[in-house]
Amino acid sequence: MVKAPSNSQKERAPAEMTLADRVTHILESQIRSGAYPVNARLPTEQFMTQEYGVSRTVVREAISRLKSEGLVETRQGSGTVILDPKTSEAFRLGLPDTNPARGVLRIIELRRGIEAEMAALAAERRSQAQMADINKALAHIDRAVQKGGDGVAEDLAFHIAISRATGNPHYTELLGLLTRALHDAIRVTRGNEAQRTDLADDVRAEHESIRAAIEARNVNEARAAAFRHMENTARRIETVDESYWSGASGAAAHRLARASLGAVVREQKNIGRGPKS
Repeated sequence: MVKAPSNSQKERAPAEMTLADRVTHILESQIRSGAYPVNARLPTEQFMTQEYGVSRTVVREAISRLKSEGLVETRQGSGTVILDPKTSEAFRLGLPDTNPARGVLRIIELRRGIEAEMAALAAERRSQAQMADINKALAHIDRAVQKGGDGVAEDLAFHIAISRATGNPHYTELLGLLTRALHDAIRVTRGNEAQRTDLADDVRAEHESIRAAIEARNVNEARAAAFRHMENTARRIETVDESYWSGASGAAAHRLARASLGAVVREQKNIGRGPKS
């Protein structure tokens, strides 16, 4: 394991970023600049929590993001190892773009067909237990928002619950591969919607329409409701005021243009090879 760069070597992160954004930004900058050599080990979680003054949860989120960028991987017996930044471009969801909304809209377009068929299959095949999970996931969104949270993780959990109800594990696996990008996209869209009560109410109604159609086993309505939800989400992003992109939402949107799935695919393939340390 190499020693973490000194304070004088650290890259400063934009002030509007979240803690996870900042730690990710610093580590990514260090890796790309060569401060951490290829095949060196990243410092331990305990060391980084002290070094950056954050919790283990923040450090783990940062490492997860670095994995999705193809910059590190976890190897049995070796910990988290630095990969060659030049090979981290194996597969990208999009090209870097100066328009932050475009990266979000690309993900929404990708989700539109996936979510529609997912909801249709869930309506056709869901079990009572799976329906209960969908209902619970939707209730968790409301509870998170009522407590002042952003509901991002709960929103994603709602869609993952629907994927499981399709009876086709590939939908859940696909969402697993896209989790980082979906998390960022949902953060951006929910952040915009939270600024206006009417938009938040619209989103809640759209989610309820999907849930109700699945519960009623109405395949066509479930498909249509999920498709409408994605279309409406895109429209809400298209009408966002430019000032919205100056903070953490802009940082999340820009990450979508850089999202690399190559390392995530490798990570998924390694899951069955034994425990990672």
